[in-house]
Amino acid sequence: MPEQQFSSIKTRKSVELFAGAGGLGIGLAQAGFVPEMVVEFNKWCCDTLRENHTVLLDDDTSESQHPWKVQEGDVRLVDFRPFENKLDLVSGGPPCQPFSLGGRHRAYDDARDMFPQAVRAVREAKPKAFVFENVKGLTRASFLPYFEYVKLQLEHPELVALADEAWEDHLRRLEQHHTSTNRPDLHYRVVTKLLNSANYGVPQKRERVLFVGFRDDVDARWSFDSGDYTQEALVWDQLYGDYWDRHKVALKDRVLEGRSLQISKRLSVTEKPDTLPWRTTRDAISDLPDPETENFVSNHRFQPNARTYPGHTGSYLDDPSKTLKAGVHGVPGGENMLRRADGSVRYFTIRESARIQTFPDTYKFHGAWSECMRQLGNAVPAELARVVGESVALRLESSEAA
Repeated sequence: MPEQQFSSIKTRKSVELFAGAGGLGIGLAQAGFVPEMVVEFNKWCCDTLRENHTVLLDDDTSESQHPWKVQEGDVRLVDFRPFENKLDLVSGGPPCQPFSLGGRHRAYDDARDMFPQAVRAVREAKPKAFVFENVKGLTRASFLPYFEYVKLQLEHPELVALADEAWEDHLRRLEQHHTSTNRPDLHYRVVTKLLNSANYGVPQKRERVLFVGFRDDVDARWSFDSGDYTQEALVWDQLYGDYWDRHKVALKDRVLEGRSLQISKRLSVTEKPDTLPWRTTRDAISDLPDPETENFVSNHRFQPNARTYPGHTGSYLDDPSKTLKAGVHGVPGGENMLRRADGSVRYFTIRESARIQTFPDTYKFHGAWSECMRQLGNAVPAELARVVGESVALRLESSEAA
């Protein structure tokens, strides 16, 4: 967590690309980054963004509300030059299907790869900083050369690929430029980090890779810690704390499974961790009514026909949720489900999924259940985005005060 806190949030200008349902934007806005423009291609996502068209800061007064200027359409047609040197941040999650462990692995020859557009936005707008995120699959061994290629493009956004130049040849030129002493062009210092959202207070085991860059003239000295929340602290709370009593769980249902059970064998009552406990699915959704009997809560309608498959048995109530997934053609079978104590399963509702992704309860989603779940499956947890945004804002402010 940041080593110091400022007394008030300073409003900063940003542009958000590939905004999806708005999870990254919500968290960054809570950290003070107000979007001058939000770019998204999907119609339903744009409808969701427009429905929830205000930035949510620490309070809900009219002075803290800023309209989101949603630009619906192809990011390749957007000109970012009017924002040149006027932005503190460019952010976004370039479509990640090429790199997903659960999707097709075409990577750099996949037309859905939008990282070149993220680099172009940085090149044209020249922001003080950027934050881009993607799936863990981008770091797998078979993609490491392309991972390095993406990072070097973000570090040297003005060294553009030549017409018909293969990405491997462009990578070689970037490596030569990167190791040169003569680099007068636009340059960013980039840090990459693989984060587990559960370690930052999100009730979901969701791993994302982060690209954070600061322009050369910003003395940011940025790094990001490993989070204040741990599984060990959760298991200790369940063994010796008041977790079960707090949730009024019957003795017969107080069950530890998987890695939690292994951890429990080496913890004692005198070894309370100095970290916070992972937040669980129960922590996130226990106060919502049973959707099979009551659905008066917005976006909390029961979806039937959930089934388990080998390796896809739903999320335990007393662990953080498994990663919510979008799927290429809707919610994949056996995913995005709650596993009850008796072993039966049901799909998470849209509202439960939004809770797991730490969206505000006031947030409304547009589209059918499968479309809304796709939006949420692709989203960045808002709380993770807030923590990252605050760390970036802190370093920007420290640099400006130096």
